[in-house]
Amino acid sequence: MSERFEIRQAQKGDEPAIRSCAENAYDQYVAAIGKKPAPMVADFRSLIASGHTYVAVDAGADVVGFIIFYQEGDHVLLENVAVRPDATGRGIGKRLIEFCEAEAKRSKATSVKLYTNEKMTENLSIYPHLGYREIERRREDGFNRVFFDKPV
Repeated sequence: MSERFEIRQAQKGDEPAIRSCAENAYDQYVAAIGKKPAPMVADFRSLIASGHTYVAVDAGADVVGFIIFYQEGDHVLLENVAVRPDATGRGIGKRLIEFCEAEAKRSKATSVKLYTNEKMTENLSIYPHLGYREIERRREDGFNRVFFDKPV
């Protein structure tokens, strides 16, 4: 079943929906990590203002997911992608990541890089399935992170 939704640049008024989406998507990991994951405490206002945030909206114009990415040298860093828990399993996250990869290609980046917390075990299997390869694991900013890379 393919649900219709569009991806557009986030606007200032999307901040509450984006914050709610992040909090609901990542809340399940707080106990395992021992604190809120970085995406739950991000400065969404400045990320939206900088133009790095895009939202997936359904036919009713509700934000069902979002992605944050930006160019860093020769690659694009996919900093955050989240889908509302009640909207998972519809391909929204995959489409958001494909959108990021297409933008990376358009900007002549050579790859998309991302990281996830080692406790987010679903991601450790999803990203390789999408063509990302694990390149390193290290502790950073108080989190045990797993880094991935995908040529575009």
